[in-house]
Amino acid sequence: MTELTRVNSGEPSQKNLKSTHMGRYGSINLIRLRVNQTVRSIENFFTLKLRPLMKKNPTMILTITLAFISVLPVALSAQKNPELKPRISVRRPGKSETAKPMPDKPARKINPSYQNPENPDPNLPNVLVIGDSISIGYMVPLRAELQGTANVYRPQTNCGPSSKGLEEIDQWLGDRKWSVIQINHGLHDLKYMGPQGQNLADPKNESSHQQIPPDQYAANLDTLAKRLKRTGAKVIWCETTPVPNGAAGRVVGDSAKYNAIAKKVMSTHGIKTNGLFDFASKNVPTREANVHYTPENSTKLAKFVADSIRKEL
Repeated sequence: MTELTRVNSGEPSQKNLKSTHMGRYGSINLIRLRVNQTVRSIENFFTLKLRPLMKKNPTMILTITLAFISVLPVALSAQKNPELKPRISVRRPGKSETAKPMPDKPARKINPSYQNPENPDPNLPNVLVIGDSISIGYMVPLRAELQGTANVYRPQTNCGPSSKGLEEIDQWLGDRKWSVIQINHGLHDLKYMGPQGQNLADPKNESSHQQIPPDQYAANLDTLAKRLKRTGAKVIWCETTPVPNGAAGRVVGDSAKYNAIAKKVMSTHGIKTNGLFDFASKNVPTREANVHYTPENSTKLAKFVADSIRKEL
């Protein structure tokens, strides 16, 4: 029984087994646990069941004892030999359980307006158009209008208010040699924002304010004009298009006010203004209660802009 007690003293607890059976020696610990449980069961059986029978049938007890002795060395050997490896059956997934490959996500399509010219002609002048969603809308037909005349580019973003222009103008200019640069900021400057930055807030609310107020707008354009003049390119200021009745977050007539500010600033730097506001007001209606245009009307804007660019090439 001394040997049995020594063997049992090395038995891992169930708690330790759970924390280690997934490790490197988890399988060996499992064997030890099973062996110790077997030894304990035999010990309990011998003590509780067989001892009372020893007096009645000594021969049977002798036979069982010999069998126990023959098994014990194997149990002890399994516990002492860490190289013992049990047979572990690995469950392989069936056909229905085999993981199916995930389909590839379709590549995100690039807005055609943001794409650079496919085959720019090195012998043609390069034109950069900086502007908001209005210029994004007429960009593709503008390239078609100037095909064979100029390579037409634009930043791959909505250029938004003049504050964004100040932050990103160097990135937009890059290191390409520009012959003509057309620029516009306006619809995003004059729109109203809420006190917590809510976009297109109701202009009638006392807490609403224009994103870039007129004085700041003039200062921003002055800085941008100086930067653009340093490129050596011919610069065109493109007027902001009209705000129609019912357009959210903007006031009818504010485009004309901001255009007057822009024209004054640009004239001090010798920069021409192209008059898109007047042309659009008379000839190209916006969508209903919306500052944007249909594709057909965007094409009309593109033709006007292309004519003003040609004059500077």
